[in-house]
Amino acid sequence: MSDASLPAAHPPVTDWFHDFDHTDPQWTEDPFPIWDQLRAASPVVHTKRFLGCYLPTTYEAVREIANDTTHFSSRRIIVRDVRPEITSKNAAPPITSDPPVHKPAKQLLLPPFTPDAMKKLEPRVRAICNELIDDFIAEKSVDAAARYTKHIPVRAIAHMLGIPESDSDLFINWIHMILELGIKDETKLLQAVEEMSAYFSGHIEARKTKPTDDLISYLMNARDKDGNPLEDSHAVGSLRLLLIAGIDTTWSAIGSSLWHLAKTPADRERLIAEPGLIPIAVEELLRAYSPVTMAREVVQDTTISGCPVKAGNMVLLSFPAANRDPKMFPDADKVVIDRRENRHAAFGLGIHRCVGSNLARMEMQVALEEWLRRIPDFALDPAGTVTWSQGTVRGPRQLPFLLGKAM
Repeated sequence: MSDASLPAAHPPVTDWFHDFDHTDPQWTEDPFPIWDQLRAASPVVHTKRFLGCYLPTTYEAVREIANDTTHFSSRRIIVRDVRPEITSKNAAPPITSDPPVHKPAKQLLLPPFTPDAMKKLEPRVRAICNELIDDFIAEKSVDAAARYTKHIPVRAIAHMLGIPESDSDLFINWIHMILELGIKDETKLLQAVEEMSAYFSGHIEARKTKPTDDLISYLMNARDKDGNPLEDSHAVGSLRLLLIAGIDTTWSAIGSSLWHLAKTPADRERLIAEPGLIPIAVEELLRAYSPVTMAREVVQDTTISGCPVKAGNMVLLSFPAANRDPKMFPDADKVVIDRRENRHAAFGLGIHRCVGSNLARMEMQVALEEWLRRIPDFALDPAGTVTWSQGTVRGPRQLPFLLGKAM
């Protein structure tokens, strides 16, 4: 990756308690000891970076904020260096919506993501996994992020939206610009939003004369609570959301899961011997390596877990840190692949809990099943380097593996 495609640097953190930064290389590489340190000090910490931002460190503090739509707004969902005005052009309903607008916007998106809908999609996802594996199974080493994990959710959501799977490089670049570069570079974010909006507007226009059976046409045929068609800007915003939320998150979760299995042979061997355990293991891998950290904006002064929070600040709503809270999860720092009681927050808490959780679970399960079935013997390549994405979504972006004898 060239320097031009990397986010601009912030000064290094020297005091995590008073000056945390989720884009710092230490956090990107290994955030878990940082969260433990901060959680031991306070349930809520603050930084002056990002124009002022709080970080809840405990499950309870995260849950309090996620459930409080009076004092915390979802109109800004990424903690960034700037806070541009919110308009219909950069909104992504329902994730950027507050009550009472949120509920009808979310209800529109639920039907395409039911468990039954996912069962119909599963054969295509399984085929995608095998098509990808076919391309490298004979090789001795592979970057699993570049060749496998990132392509599964990209091609699956493209299939659902009815847009060309061959456009996947476009989608991946937009996500990098919005979720990583856009934290520190406003022009990159605006460029990606404009390009995505133009892309989806073109598909909407095409379907006005030639309707299709896909998610884009579904949104075009949807009606709001008053029975009116959605504004094109609403449909485009929701499509941007589905593309962004449906790709980077699951790509990261699949990658983290394979990373764990590559360095933990006992867990890998158990899942190969007991494939029926994979759905439970997926929940634990989601807990342990939750990819998504969202944001809220403080719109009224309040207190969280006894700590005052002031309006005008942002909140880094770290579901991953909540999922490592030992008060909520025994042995929170250990991956227990048969953990039965697992009320993790990987898909969020409160009204904004992820619409696509059924899709993500299915993709993760199928991706692990097919990989373990065909490549049971693999390990991290000591000659390579695992790199992680920075900012809102954390997952492996380079995942060099050595492959053993393939089945």
